[in-house]
Amino acid sequence: MTGQQSEGDRKHPVDETLPPFKMFTSGLQHVAAMYAGVVAPPMIVGPACGLSATETAFLMGASLFTAGIATLLQTLGFWKVGARLPFVNGVSFAGVTPMVAIGKAHGPDDALPVIFGAVIVAGVLGFFVAPYFSKLVRFFPPVVTGTVITLIGVSLLPVAFNWAQGGNDRAPDYGSLTNIGMAALTFLIVLVLRRVLRGFLQQIAILLGLIAGTLIAIPVGITHFSAISKASLVGFPTPFHFGAPQFDIAAIVSMCIVMLVCMTESTADMLALGRIVGRPADERTIEGGLRADTLGTALSPLFNGFANSAFAQNIGLVAMTKVRSRFVVATGGLILIVLGLCPVAASVISLVPLPVLGGAGIVLFGSVAASGIQTLASAAMEKGDNALIVAAAVGIGLIPIAAPDFYHHLPKDLLVVLDSGISTGCLVAIVLNLAFNHFGRGAADGDAADGTTTGDPAAAGHGDPEPASPPAAVPTDGAGEPAAAPAH
Repeated sequence: MTGQQSEGDRKHPVDETLPPFKMFTSGLQHVAAMYAGVVAPPMIVGPACGLSATETAFLMGASLFTAGIATLLQTLGFWKVGARLPFVNGVSFAGVTPMVAIGKAHGPDDALPVIFGAVIVAGVLGFFVAPYFSKLVRFFPPVVTGTVITLIGVSLLPVAFNWAQGGNDRAPDYGSLTNIGMAALTFLIVLVLRRVLRGFLQQIAILLGLIAGTLIAIPVGITHFSAISKASLVGFPTPFHFGAPQFDIAAIVSMCIVMLVCMTESTADMLALGRIVGRPADERTIEGGLRADTLGTALSPLFNGFANSAFAQNIGLVAMTKVRSRFVVATGGLILIVLGLCPVAASVISLVPLPVLGGAGIVLFGSVAASGIQTLASAAMEKGDNALIVAAAVGIGLIPIAAPDFYHHLPKDLLVVLDSGISTGCLVAIVLNLAFNHFGRGAADGDAADGTTTGDPAAAGHGDPEPASPPAAVPTDGAGEPAAAPAH
């Protein structure tokens, strides 16, 4: 008897719990990173549907509440629901444009009920499609996943740049030296904190940077406290506050397309996160994650929320901090629920000026792109046409970012997919990988890019390599870091 813990008894970092204070602050850091992304869609959809400022604020609280529920479904899970990874869910941006179009088509009285009815149907459909959709995981080898992860990071960077300028391009101070200066200062603060701090403080460098940036922004004059004075202490998102759901065929078709786009992006995000935390996402994990996405989406309209999907910005936070515990993100989900029930608490989080958030966002989103590049390094780029696959997929995926109006003459229904560089780049990478590495010349050659003629993705140069030892056997310290092994 050595007294040492057997490999089978050791917890994977994903399943570890941290001390309460570390759990709370790390969870709060996730909320701070995603808060603007959660409240932005209702801020756009609300006015488009004719809501007043008060009703739009109610919609924002409902989005926080439902994002918390969806995050708990994803991180804790039950039965076959949930990826059980540190995976944050929130309102998907993919649905904003279709929902605005639905709102304008049906007028202020029926807009939200029609939107909610379409979201419910899309969520239920996605829930039943999830087991079949998850089988697509074999079409996501490193040459595909690395491309998609890189596109996720690059696609998010314009969001950070917009925040750094102020977030509202119609505001007179948009892009002012004050806003950009605060973003640059926060960016430097985060880098310095990451460099000089150690242990847990280094892991919450983003949160500390946001706090420092917000405090500095007070005398500068870009931190506003009016939201706190106007917020009520308690505010529950009354079920079907805007009326019973209505079911319109055109709206349902539109939101079902959005749901498929969200499922594609979530699949890519789960594969990215699985690699980062050292627990590769297999078919069962993706099936559970998609079920959590779609169930959360189907339940959200009950509490006046919209379609939920993965928040890629939080993947960057996991990659940067190396805190891989799913219970940390579950704590963030609980905080989101509290914020949804307590508008005053939500308004405190909203004190963080967007330029400050933008400065930190550059580091976060850049970390995602760096993870994608790291994955591409294992994709046998020197073999076959893998470099061509990456070049074509990244090129197509960058179109909505570099030229936002590129597709403006195409039918609006197609824009749901085409306006998402992540989705288009993912589809191009999958199709080209099949064409070059599985069919025709690439599949026939013994020295094909995949390095095998058996079709086994694990053995392929572009396949998902199995770790040399089970991830569950990696000993960790109390903060979720590997004790004697390099971070994944």
